[in-house]
Amino acid sequence: MPRSFRPDAVLVQAVIAGALSFAHLHDLAAAAGQTGWKAWAYPVSVDLLLVAVWRRLRTERSKLAWFWFLVALIASLGANIATAGLLDLKHVPAWLRILVAGWPALAFLGGTLLAHQPTTPA
Repeated sequence: MPRSFRPDAVLVQAVIAGALSFAHLHDLAAAAGQTGWKAWAYPVSVDLLLVAVWRRLRTERSKLAWFWFLVALIASLGANIATAGLLDLKHVPAWLRILVAGWPALAFLGGTLLAHQPTTPA
């Protein structure tokens, strides 16, 4: 007997929260000078690193995984908070532009280190 699809309240909430976070990350990247496809790729890189690390933490509790989880979480939370009206998105400070521009290299490093670290059961 096939299962019917029933939307779960937690799943619906997660999709809404993910979409809002994605939008905040995009808005911050665009305000910090990342135009076109780069502004759309920025939230993907933050959120995918967060998801990849979370998956790793479900099977292994390494210090490296926890470090990259905190890095990705701070990037995501920082963008959400920055777009809450506390920051003038028309005049983004230079230090924030530098952080946003440097994020891809940092995310690539984290993802590469996690991908090439051997997994051990928790």
